Amino acid sequence: MATMITLPSPPFFMILFLIVLLPSACRCTGPDPLQDFCVADMKASISVNGFPCKPVYEVKSDEFFFEGLAKEGNTTNVFRANITAADVLAFPGLNTLGISMNRLDFTSGGVNPSHSHPHATMAGVIIKGKLLVGFMTTANVLHSKVLEA
Repeated sequence: MATMITLPSPPFFMILFLIVLLPSACRCTGPDPLQDFCVADMKASISVNGFPCKPVYEVKSDEFFFEGLAKEGNTTNVFRANITAADVLAFPGLNTLGISMNRLDFTSGGVNPSHSHPHATMAGVIIKGKLLVGFMTTANVLHSKVLEA
């Protein structure tokens, strides 16, 4: 006499599939960095991902700190504004991290000329006064607001 074998219902297989494979999908991230840090070797030429790394034994503590953003910039120019950049050129410890910071100082009537930041984000803090800020979408829609400290 033949024995009849019954397979579990399709929902059982779906639940089993989710239990087994879903946790592995949660681990699909980029690889961990190969180094703790990569201080820019300013004597070398720029490569695809920034400057090459300085040998660890040549790294100095000062390369991880930048005091330039604490000082007001000179606004006696045609734009009546000043931008102090804290990028890898001024702050070698930022190399390969994909970030930079700027300090913008404006005097009354100051202007920051139109510019773009492809694949970048910008945030700001108003310390004193009022400033009209905004951005233009790819559909040519202007979003702006006057911010006040």
